[in-house]
Amino acid sequence: MSRLRSAGAGAAAATLWGLFEPLDQKIFRSDYSDIALLGKAVTQGPRWRPAGFALHAVNGVVFGLVFHELRRRVPVEPRRLALGLALAEHVTLYPLSYLVDRYHPARGEPGIPPLLTNPRAVAQATARHVLFGVALGWLAGPSARPSARRFRATRPSRRRASRSAA
Repeated sequence: MSRLRSAGAGAAAATLWGLFEPLDQKIFRSDYSDIALLGKAVTQGPRWRPAGFALHAVNGVVFGLVFHELRRRVPVEPRRLALGLALAEHVTLYPLSYLVDRYHPARGEPGIPPLLTNPRAVAQATARHVLFGVALGWLAGPSARPSARRFRATRPSRRRASRSAA
């Protein structure tokens, strides 16, 4: 799997996340938007939405590249790895919502409600990370990692090990 494919998969998964936001806002009855959070951090003008999508896609590219490197080194099925990494990022970074609630230049505006003490926003963010992880794993493709092939080849199967021991 190429770095370019992983980067593209990350960007596509992040864009899918952004396109999914209007639906999850209705499902969770919360107007929290990562696109608004990012876009309104860099511009208060009418172009916050394209800015937010662009920044989110760049984040997806970086995440895709990290996934690519870990996929080559960790003997975990790629789709499972992508989902696990996405949820680990969520659990690790969500507490930083405190800083958003306190310092974001557009806090309180549409798309940026209080986050840290908002269970609907936590549920939204969890669902978005699941969507991102599943999409990344699917788009990056299930092909075996070179290190996984080495791992499987150097580790004797139980059947072979039991035959040689007998």
